[in-house]
Amino acid sequence: MDGPSAAVEQAAEKLEAASINGGKEKAAKPKKEKPVKPKKEQGSGGGAAGGGGGKEKKKETQLGLSTTKAEDFSKWYQEIVVASELISYYDVSGCYILRPWAFAMWEVVQRWFDDHIKALGVQNAYFPLFITEDVLNTEKDHVEGFAPEVAWVTRSGNTPMEKPIAIRPTSETAMYPYFAQWIRSHRDLPLRLNQWTNVVRWEFKYPTPFIRSREFLWQEGHTAFATKEEADEEVLAILDLYRRVYEDLLAVPVTKGRKSTKEQFAGALYTTTVEAFIPETGRGIQGATSHCLGQNFSRMFGIEFETEERTKAHAWQNSWGLTTRTLGVMVMTHSDDKGLVLPPRVAPKQVVIIPIPKSNSAPEVQQAMFDRAAQLRKALEAKGVRVETDLRANYTPGWKYNHWEMRGVPLRVELGPRDMENEVVVVARRDTGVKETVSWDDLAARVPLLLDTVQSELLEAARERYDSCVETATTWDDFMAALDRKHMVMAPWADEAEVEEDVKKRSATAEAMGAKTLCLPFAQPPLPAGAKCFASGKPAKNWALWGRSY
Repeated sequence: MDGPSAAVEQAAEKLEAASINGGKEKAAKPKKEKPVKPKKEQGSGGGAAGGGGGKEKKKETQLGLSTTKAEDFSKWYQEIVVASELISYYDVSGCYILRPWAFAMWEVVQRWFDDHIKALGVQNAYFPLFITEDVLNTEKDHVEGFAPEVAWVTRSGNTPMEKPIAIRPTSETAMYPYFAQWIRSHRDLPLRLNQWTNVVRWEFKYPTPFIRSREFLWQEGHTAFATKEEADEEVLAILDLYRRVYEDLLAVPVTKGRKSTKEQFAGALYTTTVEAFIPETGRGIQGATSHCLGQNFSRMFGIEFETEERTKAHAWQNSWGLTTRTLGVMVMTHSDDKGLVLPPRVAPKQVVIIPIPKSNSAPEVQQAMFDRAAQLRKALEAKGVRVETDLRANYTPGWKYNHWEMRGVPLRVELGPRDMENEVVVVARRDTGVKETVSWDDLAARVPLLLDTVQSELLEAARERYDSCVETATTWDDFMAALDRKHMVMAPWADEAEVEEDVKKRSATAEAMGAKTLCLPFAQPPLPAGAKCFASGKPAKNWALWGRSY
């Protein structure tokens, strides 16, 4: 099993610590990495796994994390995504291998979202990875926003290419010349396309698995309408689907709102967002965005149609995207010092059944236990539960417990000799560790209820933490005090880009980066008459949610 190379680990420790912990530290420019044989991860057979549980347990299983979430969040996160078999480091800095356990969760998100956008009338398509330079440069504001992140193909074999070709950082400029070909009449609208694909964004300071990487997976929706009203309606419909991905699937609370002019998508009319928050680092994180592009791109690319009145008009367009960042936010939100804690709806396996025969059990006694485990699995799967049965004989029960705890399986079902006599099992919750005894006959009915309870309680606990990290401030001193407590701040604001830039500079300290607007929440508190901007003293136009961010 591949782990991080020595060079990658060294670079990651220097670069990612600043990113994940929210520090302002400037890392030294990394030296060019040389190919190194990857180190083997601990464990065998099923791979690296395990959970904390103290030094004795860790020594017994040779599994677990070397630090805690509270002590060193950066190191804890780097360890957990590898030890739980979510990723392996790759020999290109900022690129990561998504292992099956992670990809299975992405597939759950993908299936759910794909079904819902198809119900809205969106169709899937695919556009090429490469974009010509002249097309990329068609939309000035857009390309300027992405210019530092664009990777270019400049050579074919040993031959320099006559014209460099860009690797897509996003696909507006790849798709819209063809929208202009396909849309001629109001009868061709709406055009609503989505693609599940990868993109490459090369320039960034601190690579962090799932959160910030050079290549990542996402869906990108691109749509065109005859009217602004239709476009506005879709923007909010998609944004609410993004909220539901986070809250209904991943049990992660988010705030819906509009991005400031300074923070909105390059070339957009306006950008809406769902914003998450990581209390341990005191940093907000953009969860997903839904943009109204207005008629900016349709004018640039000539996406024009004949109206019912036989006049010409430019289409109103949207774009929207959700990435594998979702998985990193979920890991940061729920996981603990024993490993992942997975919400049942997204967990690849929701239950693991572990038979525990005595070492001296007769073969027929052991087989009877295995047969019972198979029957219980079948009954659970008939209820739609995703089940794994761990029959491996070369690992102790303690090792198996830690292995599945590290991987975050929501429920563990234990079946021992005494349980066989009493026709019961012991069910343990991963999130709380609480155990209960359930009869064989009742297990198939009890487990789905337990899974629903785990799902709802994970969201409830995360929401309590989230809400406790939001403070209201009307003065600069109160604003800075809240930031120092690693909190987000709701503050009255003049809604001016110059003020936001000034806040970012003034709020930066030797220990932490400056703050910016995370969003202008849709749920706005009443703005008192005569309210002043907390930073500039100018008349306040709205409330903004501020914070340090990834």
